[in-house]
Amino acid sequence: MSTTERFAIEVNFLTGRYVATAYNDRRRSEWPPHPARLFSAMVAAWRDGERPDLNERRALEWIENQAAPGIAASRADPRSSVSHFVPVNDASIVSRTLQARRASEVYGLMDLLRRELAASGGKVTKDAARLRRKLASRRNLSSTVSRTGTTSVGSARAMFPDGRGKQERRFPSVFPETPQVTYVWESRPDAEAAVALDQLLERVTRLGHSSSLVSCRIAPTPPDPTQVVTKDGTGSRLRTVRPGQLAELERMYARHQGVRPRSLPFTAVRYREATALPSDTVREPNTCGDWIVFEFAHGSRSFPATRTVELATAMRAAILAYAQDPIPEAVTGHRPDGAPTVSPHVAIVPIPFVGSRHADGRVLGIAVSIPHGIDHVSRTAVYRAIGTWERTMQEGAGDRSEYPLKLTMGTRGAVHLRRIVGGSDLASLQPEVWSKNSHRWTSVTPVALPQHPGSLTKGAEGTRAKAWGRAETAVRLACTHVDLPEPAAVALSLDPWVAGARKTAHFPPFRQRGREEQPVRRQLVHASMTFDHLVRGPLMIGAGRFFGLGLMRPVQESTVPRSVDEAANE
Repeated sequence: MSTTERFAIEVNFLTGRYVATAYNDRRRSEWPPHPARLFSAMVAAWRDGERPDLNERRALEWIENQAAPGIAASRADPRSSVSHFVPVNDASIVSRTLQARRASEVYGLMDLLRRELAASGGKVTKDAARLRRKLASRRNLSSTVSRTGTTSVGSARAMFPDGRGKQERRFPSVFPETPQVTYVWESRPDAEAAVALDQLLERVTRLGHSSSLVSCRIAPTPPDPTQVVTKDGTGSRLRTVRPGQLAELERMYARHQGVRPRSLPFTAVRYREATALPSDTVREPNTCGDWIVFEFAHGSRSFPATRTVELATAMRAAILAYAQDPIPEAVTGHRPDGAPTVSPHVAIVPIPFVGSRHADGRVLGIAVSIPHGIDHVSRTAVYRAIGTWERTMQEGAGDRSEYPLKLTMGTRGAVHLRRIVGGSDLASLQPEVWSKNSHRWTSVTPVALPQHPGSLTKGAEGTRAKAWGRAETAVRLACTHVDLPEPAAVALSLDPWVAGARKTAHFPPFRQRGREEQPVRRQLVHASMTFDHLVRGPLMIGAGRFFGLGLMRPVQESTVPRSVDEAANE
């Protein structure tokens, strides 16, 4: 199914480990986290307020009515489960017999009070007031445990941890190779429900044990699941949700009130490892990853794609300004000594309006591209920097602008923007448009060649032909730089093939610091490439790929221009 029809929730484990007990074996850890556990955490976050949001409730009901999600999770190494003997609270001062008797009385009074309030329509009648006073009295144990001079020395000593009885507890945990798990549904909620879910996920702080801290969000690009539902009776049993799960959780809470023992309602579904595609079927460049997309305000959509590098530079500066020191190499793009990093790192990608009949090449938004290959610390640093930027700007925006963020472009004006939550109505700003699998890819911003080929437009015909040949070699080399095989065919031009894209001549010179002290001017060309294997995006190639140059768009067979087909076969 196309990723455009998918919806995914991403959970990041902030401490690098996940602490939770398997529901059928307290000595084992649970991995991956069961979907029912995530749902319950979301419900708890929803109810943790005086007035639960109705839109968030509707969004939760949407989730419970979907089929069980696929799960994308890495391998996890379990930590040895060691016994911990935990002191029992005040067992000698308040005996178990007294605890049981008082608990029974309290639960009985609570049931009577609920029935009385229900019968009176919520009004506090004399009988309800009497039950409340009696309930408060039965909950008060101070008279039992604070009779000065009457408590025996043995009972008093038993109050201290060393004197109390202890019960065995275990806290099994796992350390996933990638501290992240993503739940993928094969359908999408409407925009209102997506916004509600994004707001709700911001308040989910833990999954499993209280030490298992998490950060949750809607995944901008749903990954392919590593575990999928099986119907042949094989595989591992995972707890998932069913229609009516939210109402069942509410009914159970009305009974236990967070005090009585309780269990998690669930539906058991069997999962198996997803059948991996052959390694040569779909190839992923090291630019492939997640996009955090920002939309420009209507008045800021006048910047043409020719100002891609300028916009990307301003966006990069804004994020680095709010990043915490030390900023990881995968975020800055430079090693501690100032030299460029040789590893994949975060890229800034302005997104132009291209590919349709009325496309004009204006930049509609900008993406922060986070490759799958960067480490958890670097990924977290990016999220925190963006979050700090947003909070700072929102707190300082007295008019609470709909587009609170701003990029200062010097004397050329400013760009007002906002992070997209729950998807965009603009097709160009949907990450799925740029991440499809395709054999054919065509540039929408020109590729900055990693090696200068010589003049492409001046000199004798034979000299120019050799320069174009060296340019093709440089494009093939650029593909290997992002961990792709060389394309089977390459077509080059100074003019674009995609509607709305701009000619290379319209772009300002792109200079990049090389081995020499003086910056090197890179030759710009448009490229159309055909690969023997499917390639998955997002795909950016060339020396300017971290600043929005060399942005490639997947091309469907039916939409490939005839001139591109002919050029690729020359």
